[in-house]
Amino acid sequence: MIKMIALYKHPENKEEFDKHYFETHGPITAKIPGLLKMEVTKIIGSPMGGEGKYYLMCEMFYEDMASFKAAMKTDEAKASGKDAMAFAGELITLMIGEEVNE
Repeated sequence: MIKMIALYKHPENKEEFDKHYFETHGPITAKIPGLLKMEVTKIIGSPMGGEGKYYLMCEMFYEDMASFKAAMKTDEAKASGKDAMAFAGELITLMIGEEVNE
């Protein structure tokens, strides 16, 4: 299983960020063909104390690398990327991971 992981740093206006993320960005992203599952986690703290570096994490699951690459070429994925850069370009870090079940 391949996943795209999006980590968002703390926005200046959390209420505005949440409104856009949950009402606009999330629904755009959920329409990406080949996306099996999308899990969103709001980071509530750090084990070291305080609020930590990140505010939100989204994990988007794909069957395999071929499915992921095909999905990233779709209009829906392009719309999701364009929206992410427009509202959170300075906040977002994107990573691609492969689940390891050992």
